[in-house]
Amino acid sequence: MKPFDNHRKRAFEILPLLLLAAAPAFAQIGLPNAPSQGTLANQLPLSGTGGQSGAVTAVQAPVSGTTTSVNTLNTSVQASGPYTGSIDSSAKMPFSGALSFIEAIHRGLDYNLGTEGVTQAIRQAQGESKVARSSLLPNLSATASEAVQQVNLKDSGVRVNSSIPGVTIPSIAGPFNYFDLRAHLTQTIGDLTAWKNYRSAQEIVHSNDFTLKDARDLVVLAVGASYLQVAAAKERVISEQAQLDTATALFNQTSQQRAVGLLAQIDVNRSRIQMLAEQERLETLRNDLAKQKINLARMVGLPANDHFDISSTIPFSAGPSIEIETAIQNAYTRREDLKAAEAQLRASQLALSAARAERLPSLAVNADYGVNGTNPNQSHGTFSATGTLTIPIWRGGRTEGDVQQADAAFVQRRAELNNLHARIEGDVRSAYLDMRAAANQVTVAEDNLKVSQENLDLTRQKFQVGVSDNVEVIQAQQSVASAQLDLINSVLAHNVAKLSLSRAIGDAADSLPDYLKLP
Repeated sequence: MKPFDNHRKRAFEILPLLLLAAAPAFAQIGLPNAPSQGTLANQLPLSGTGGQSGAVTAVQAPVSGTTTSVNTLNTSVQASGPYTGSIDSSAKMPFSGALSFIEAIHRGLDYNLGTEGVTQAIRQAQGESKVARSSLLPNLSATASEAVQQVNLKDSGVRVNSSIPGVTIPSIAGPFNYFDLRAHLTQTIGDLTAWKNYRSAQEIVHSNDFTLKDARDLVVLAVGASYLQVAAAKERVISEQAQLDTATALFNQTSQQRAVGLLAQIDVNRSRIQMLAEQERLETLRNDLAKQKINLARMVGLPANDHFDISSTIPFSAGPSIEIETAIQNAYTRREDLKAAEAQLRASQLALSAARAERLPSLAVNADYGVNGTNPNQSHGTFSATGTLTIPIWRGGRTEGDVQQADAAFVQRRAELNNLHARIEGDVRSAYLDMRAAANQVTVAEDNLKVSQENLDLTRQKFQVGVSDNVEVIQAQQSVASAQLDLINSVLAHNVAKLSLSRAIGDAADSLPDYLKLP
């Protein structure tokens, strides 16, 4: 046998021992990795408005059917979801017991739950943005390991018989020791998908910031309308108390006239029934006032009871002098929900670009530096640096699927943005129409109250001189009560319409004092 063949045979017999002994070193230094699949595009939800919950809507509808009242408008503000609740504000913001309109708005902005969920969504989006950014920044880690190993060659399937004279291969290898201390660095050099993912995540953060500002406008609408409803309920109680006093005075008067034989018992009974009816109405209105106050307290962080009073009166005042077309253009500039939808559209565009960029090559660098050896005292410095160029060829249709999903989200959010433009114009025009209708009704209600009061005075004079009975007095009194309620409801409808207009245009918290002529 040739000498070369003897050496080759010896090498093949000893090679398994060398590989087993070097296994820990290869584990630390690293063998070639499997081909990288590259960065995948982050998929967005189909709709850009799916995370929002709760709503605040102002409604002004005509009274159905025929009515003898001049009030032909049903006005209401419907709040749902978190906008109806709050966290307790008593400890952080002391309360004197009298709640002004401006204080109610400030408490609502600080403690209403309508903004709490959006705040947490912002924090979540910020975290997702940081995760996306981490793919672009250096990733540095360190490892330290020390291994002591002994291998049974027979159990590992290695033949230990040697035909080489003078060479004895033991069946047990080791124990042997290996130590490694190393720092690892990974850096993305060029990955367009990762970059687009990060920019898309940033736009989601911006969208949530705008959504929070829009939620504050909704809080202003909810709290402001609730305060106006409490004020109107309080006015109804005061008006009904006056009607009860009048009915009581009439009952006492008829009772006295019955005692001297000037009236029949039926007149006394009629006035007594009227007095009892007014008492029941007063109790009902007081109950409604208490519930309205509880609803307001729940929105602004006060204890859920009616043990407080409101200190602001919001009388009738002319609406803002602004052309409707100008108002619509201002709304396109100020509305935060429109800005949020535009940011959502940009995020979907970037997500679509990220999906398309999955087809492009990407470049990354991996490097490490450390010391290794049989122990720390006998270690030597080693390093490695690897540049990886990943060229996607075929992923089984994954890229095409990502592009299709991203394109669907982009088309949906573009449709939502177009719809929001139309809805904003509709909000402004509807608020303008409501404000104009309510202003006309206030004028009619004021005239009606004036005429009804004059009729009541004339009827009382006729009754006092015995020209008429108390039926006409009771009817005239009921007309006055109805006219007063019409005026209260008309002023409420007009103020709610101005409140809705301030929300429809945007920046409700800043513009509201001017709209309602608050001091």
